[in-house]
Amino acid sequence: MVVGLVGIVVPVLPGLVLVVGGVVVWAALHPDHRAWVVVAVALVPYGVGVVTSYVVPGRRLKEAGVGSWTVAAAAVLAVVCDIAIPVVGALVGFVGGIFAIEATRRRDLGQAWGMTRSALAAVGLSMLVELTAAGVIVTTWLGGLFLLGPG
Repeated sequence: MVVGLVGIVVPVLPGLVLVVGGVVVWAALHPDHRAWVVVAVALVPYGVGVVTSYVVPGRRLKEAGVGSWTVAAAAVLAVVCDIAIPVVGALVGFVGGIFAIEATRRRDLGQAWGMTRSALAAVGLSMLVELTAAGVIVTTWLGGLFLLGPG
C-alpha cells in the first residue's frame, strides 16, 4: 500500500490500483470471509477516485481553453517521456507537451504558459483526488484490520 501511495505522487506506478490491490491481497490471505466485505467497501472510493481524477481535471482544462486534442497529444508525449526519463518523464512530457502545442497553436507564449499552468493545476488536483481516495481506502482497510484482526 505504501508503494501505491508513492505511486500517486511519483507517476511511475499505478498508485490507486496498488493501494486497493493491497486490500485484495490482505483479504485473499485472511481466514475470515468477511474480509471480502472490506474489499467491496474499499472498491467504492477506488471507483469514485478513478473517475473523479479524470473528469474534474479534464473539465478544468476545457474551461481554461485547453482542447481535448492537446491533452491527448500531451498524454502520448508523457508516456514517451516516462520511458525516456524515468520518474519525472511523465510530468515533463505532459506539461512540456501542452506548452509546446499551445505555443505553436496560439503563437503567444504568455497564453501558452497560462494553459500550461492550468495543466499543472489539473495534475495537482488529480493527485489530490487520488490521495484522498487512497486515504479512504487505507482507512477502510485499517477498520477491517481492527474488526477482523490481522489474519
